[in-house]
Amino acid sequence: MNASNTLEFNIILETLAEHALSQKAIEKLLSLKPFLSERECKSKMQETTEARKILEGIGTPPLASMKELDKILDLTVKGSMLTPDQLTSICGFISSGKRMKKYLKKAEAFNADIAFYGHSFSSLDMLFEEIERCVRNEAVDDGASPVLRDIRRKIENTKSAVKMKLDSILRSKKEWFTDGYVTIRNGRFVLPVKKEYKNQLSGTVIDTSSTGSTCFIEPTAVRKLQEELAILQIDEDNEIRKILYTLTVLVDEHINELRINKDCMETLDFIFAKAKLSIEMKAVPVSITTERKIIIKQGRHPLLKPDLCVPLDFEIRGGLGDDAINGVVITGPNTGGKTVALKTIGLLSIMAQSGLHVPVSVGSVFCMHNSIFCDIGDGQSISENLSTFSSHIQNIVAILKEVSGESLVLLDELGSGTDPAEGMGLAIAILAELNQRGCLFVATTHYPEIKDFAKNTKGLMNARMEFDRENLQPLYKLQIGEAGESCALYIAQRLGFPGHMLKRAQMEAYGGRSSGSRDRPTILFEEDNPKIETVSKSKIQKEIPKEKSPTRSESFNIGDSVRVYPQKLLGIIYKRTNEKGELGVQIKDKKQLINHKRIKLFIPASELYPEDYDFSIIFDTVENRKARHQLEKGHDVVIEYEEDLNFND
Repeated sequence: MNASNTLEFNIILETLAEHALSQKAIEKLLSLKPFLSERECKSKMQETTEARKILEGIGTPPLASMKELDKILDLTVKGSMLTPDQLTSICGFISSGKRMKKYLKKAEAFNADIAFYGHSFSSLDMLFEEIERCVRNEAVDDGASPVLRDIRRKIENTKSAVKMKLDSILRSKKEWFTDGYVTIRNGRFVLPVKKEYKNQLSGTVIDTSSTGSTCFIEPTAVRKLQEELAILQIDEDNEIRKILYTLTVLVDEHINELRINKDCMETLDFIFAKAKLSIEMKAVPVSITTERKIIIKQGRHPLLKPDLCVPLDFEIRGGLGDDAINGVVITGPNTGGKTVALKTIGLLSIMAQSGLHVPVSVGSVFCMHNSIFCDIGDGQSISENLSTFSSHIQNIVAILKEVSGESLVLLDELGSGTDPAEGMGLAIAILAELNQRGCLFVATTHYPEIKDFAKNTKGLMNARMEFDRENLQPLYKLQIGEAGESCALYIAQRLGFPGHMLKRAQMEAYGGRSSGSRDRPTILFEEDNPKIETVSKSKIQKEIPKEKSPTRSESFNIGDSVRVYPQKLLGIIYKRTNEKGELGVQIKDKKQLINHKRIKLFIPASELYPEDYDFSIIFDTVENRKARHQLEKGHDVVIEYEEDLNFND
């Protein structure tokens, strides 16, 4: 249950790390976590703000990548000899430090604290100049020492003498040689002699060609010069090593300044990476508070394309006050953006608490959390033999063990994946527990009972994702304070779902009556055309009957076979709804009043009984039926009805 990965904060960190150059800064950015100290969080937010101000004011800072710099410094401390290319890297790093020092001097004009990192950089001019003097193009220069210059002069003179003698032999006996030029084999100057002439030239065979037709011979005439050349090259190597060791010792003498420069460069690399991400995301600094409230104004999910992302407005204010709201229940159609809204709230909260700028409008506020928990996605696992429901419950059980009043909890499709009635009951129990714990939480759901629970419970509030019924498009806009509906039947109808199947679906969901109450979508049926015509919103509204639509409780009729939840008991309606929304239901010969929200139509009375069926046969006693029969014949009989029986209401 890694909330950071579930909310895709790891992807934000990967994007953030792409803006850094040094390996240490990259590692630090990838391991960035929310701060638990308000003071530290605000400080990190401020440094991001300052870095962005400097970036926009004087451009990109001259940061150094510092590849293998740690390795070079460690070798220096161990007494190893640095190579010319490693010394060149040191020189390049010193040069970057000088440029950064000048850059930060300009940045002081912005009155930003991070600009004063410039005072921590050492110029290291003497070390820089000495390396520059001795090493050029990643090699020790002739001017590094008078001895080296003299040795290299002698080497060149000796090489010239050797070549002159060999060229003279080449010109005098051209037929002996396969090529007309001097070559080098095994570090020695040789002539390419044809195999049949190898005994004609006095000298030593140094190598042969792959075919054996050419012998590479060092003539006796140049052997002495070659030996002198070899000795000079040894002297050159010794002098180069002496120079490199001297430079390595000089680096070691300045190791502390180099490490401080490196630490400052990595810190600035880390800070400016956050500023670069802020500019890329068009983000802003936000207020951080320990008060239990989150206010998001025009928030955008940073991983969605800005032109496709509908800004999110969200507000929750927890606490102990009478008007405190600890939890928000979001409802609305599938693909309507509920999960995106949930992830946006969580991801922006993590970013803010990590000292990052957030893609919102000015005025947004984020509170500190000791932890952020979430249960998002189906969580189904074949390897662990977990169903979607089991995975949800496992996550929620783990959350409840650790959640506190300073936590943020995000729950997607609460209560899904199991029997609707039991799932609804579990969802309400979970929301009630979280509300009692005092944490901030946001949950998405489809259950109408949960909407009612949120509406009638102190500390909870409904919200809905808006939906364009005309174009069948989710608007991805969150509206706080109102519950939404799934619109599933409406969408199915508009997309051409067969009419007879749609009627059956509506009957199963809403009791077979014409929908239109606040709990049901508006559906029109075409009796003769199985392919339902796509109709506009205005046409739908025009064809809806003007008379007042019955409420859900009024849609049940005497004799309807129903299921009573959560026990799923079968019963028969014997009394219409009262002012409390209760219906009379007979279950196993026992009559009782039950709230309509717990009742779902199983089979309507119209499918079970003929018209004008005498329901007294089912609900009345034998004595009362006989008395009524005698009364109809003119006898004066007193009929004693059971309490609450009324077949004609």
